[in-house]
Amino acid sequence: MSPTVPLSCLLALLVAVQGSWGPIRFQDPGVRPLELKEVFTQFQTQYNRSYSSPEEYARRLDTFARNLARAQRLQDMGIAQFGVTSFSDLTEEEFRRLHGHQWAATKPPVSRKVGDEDWGQLVPSSCDWRKMKGGLSPVRDQGNCRCCWAMAAAGNLEALWHIHGYSSVEVSVQELLDCSLCGDGCKGGYVWNAFATIINGSGLVSEDKYPFRGDFKPNRCQVNSNKKDRKPVAWIQDFAMLPENEDKIAGYLATHGPITVTINSVLLQLYKGGVLKATPATCNPQFLDHSVLLVGFGRDRGRRSTPYWILKNSWGTMWGEEGYFRLQRGNNACGITKFPITARVGQAKKKPPATCPP
Repeated sequence: MSPTVPLSCLLALLVAVQGSWGPIRFQDPGVRPLELKEVFTQFQTQYNRSYSSPEEYARRLDTFARNLARAQRLQDMGIAQFGVTSFSDLTEEEFRRLHGHQWAATKPPVSRKVGDEDWGQLVPSSCDWRKMKGGLSPVRDQGNCRCCWAMAAAGNLEALWHIHGYSSVEVSVQELLDCSLCGDGCKGGYVWNAFATIINGSGLVSEDKYPFRGDFKPNRCQVNSNKKDRKPVAWIQDFAMLPENEDKIAGYLATHGPITVTINSVLLQLYKGGVLKATPATCNPQFLDHSVLLVGFGRDRGRRSTPYWILKNSWGTMWGEEGYFRLQRGNNACGITKFPITARVGQAKKKPPATCPP
């Protein structure tokens, strides 16, 4: 549930400041908005924030005020809707350090690429795998563990497992963290690390059997100490890279299911909703630091209809559009075409290929 105070009201607190950040003065003393500290207290209550000292409190209050101003600037640019989020007391550098992953600067070691035989027919006008019978697995919350790479891979496997006629499952992200071949747990990793780990371990056990802790310690892989009793609930055959082409990505998505992508997260810290209309100037497509699950596409109904992607994030349902966000489609926004990778699972017998709900 989001704060009820409009962003325009909050930003009225930040006008006519003295120096860079002096005392707050109000434009109209007859219509006095909430005091900044009251708004910050509301934020602390909603997101369960407390600080270790008066100095830390003052620093976070100052960061909160600066983020309100930044949210207003972004909203004034018409990029999307921005405001108070659970990350509003973090600087941009802190946000990226805590909630992104390693900067993906080079091509992943994926030998197999999707071939012509994998493409569907005409790309439909819309696709939303959330609408399939049974839906997608719930939105996860990575907390302060930099494991978006593992959560995106897990969501990919869960969706494909369900689409191809198997039972609905929630696989263990913690097993991916503890047993990863190349990833570094909560310090970051890549989705291809996660897929390689799934193949090497012959699948993943359920979330119930190996629950998420949101931490990581080396040599704590339960698989190594309990192989006889381990019962995987889903697995993959291999994983593949899609072309850096948004039409082909959309076609594959509509006929095969959700895929993982890695993007620049710079515009997500204060995102509240709407279609993110990113440009290279506002979201560098070469700096990729966050992995998410691409689950659909469509076109908004505004005066200037904008095509968009639908993406599933891993920051809980209180962020964005109930844990999801939309990103403009057709201009490689935030580098979305750089690393489109998907797991591949076998077709269940006597089951026709699924089609994406519009």
